[in-house]
Amino acid sequence: MRKSVFLIALLIVASSAIAQVSNAGRSVFSFMSLPVSSRINALGGSSVSLSDGDISLGMCNPALLHEKSHMNLQLNYSYYLPGTMFGSALYGHNFGRSKLEKPYEGEGEPDKPNYFAVGFHYLDYGRMQYADYEGHLTGGSFGARDILIDIMYARQLGRLFKVGVTLKPVYSIYESYSSFAIGADVGAHFQTKDSTFQMGLVLANIGWQLKGFYSEMDGTALEMLPLNLQLGFTYRVKHAPLRFHIQLHNLQTWYLNYEWTSREKSPTTGEYVSHSIPWYDMLFRHTIFAFEIVPKSERFYIVLSYNHRRRAEMNLTDQKSLAGLALGAGVKIKQARIGFAISQMTKSNFSYQFGLTLDINSLMK
Repeated sequence: MRKSVFLIALLIVASSAIAQVSNAGRSVFSFMSLPVSSRINALGGSSVSLSDGDISLGMCNPALLHEKSHMNLQLNYSYYLPGTMFGSALYGHNFGRSKLEKPYEGEGEPDKPNYFAVGFHYLDYGRMQYADYEGHLTGGSFGARDILIDIMYARQLGRLFKVGVTLKPVYSIYESYSSFAIGADVGAHFQTKDSTFQMGLVLANIGWQLKGFYSEMDGTALEMLPLNLQLGFTYRVKHAPLRFHIQLHNLQTWYLNYEWTSREKSPTTGEYVSHSIPWYDMLFRHTIFAFEIVPKSERFYIVLSYNHRRRAEMNLTDQKSLAGLALGAGVKIKQARIGFAISQMTKSNFSYQFGLTLDINSLMK
């Protein structure tokens, strides 16, 4: 119990200290905020409170690693834009006091209370043509890619509480420019005895570049990773196959909008008019809502989610679109789980994600 209280206090103190500088700094490696699996995309881009055995949820919060993720191999492929390739591979392994004699059924503390997983993510932006400042092609092409490794560890503390940490080396190379950084996530998870209510807290992407993309007069410019303090809640209806999710993200800062001006000009000054975002709009930009249909056996799921920030930033004001909405489904077939998600970023751009999870332990029997 004292360890749990200490870890929670440490997380809160770290969150408060880093949040003081998060607003003033710049961040790089924004690709780290992309959903890396179909399940995460279907849930609106993040979920820090749902722990049900899906190993990819550990990328949102390391404390979401689960006893059911033991010896699971997951492969994900994402289609965002033509010419790009975004994929990931993850593997989980649990260890502890003794070997499991039977699958964990949620009663008491697992025989293997230490959860470990490693993930590899790769984003290739494709080939781009060299051009001058006027846009004339000069011949030749270059590439750009991002690579991220997640090394995750979580510890079960009793039946209801878990804590976790992730080490995240990240490397990017754009043409002749490259950068390397080290980041970390620190998270915690709580659930009731019957698992009807779950809560998660995580401080993600703590870290800075060790090698920057460019240099300034006083040396190499080192920037922050995209820090993200998140709090999530998941509630499952006892006597119905329904689950509800509310995720609060980027709690370390209030303002999430970019500076912008409308196309309207002031009749008096002739200048473009600047519009401020109402407080209630800004509040909802910090929230993600998801509704899930999932039976007690958890052999399949159907998810519909809404991300208001994505809607506000990706929606086209003069055209109808489904930006901000995401739909996903998954099914378990013997030792495999298959997932799919679709979301709309703009009027003409849908993103598709596919996931395959294999239970290696069962396949080897």
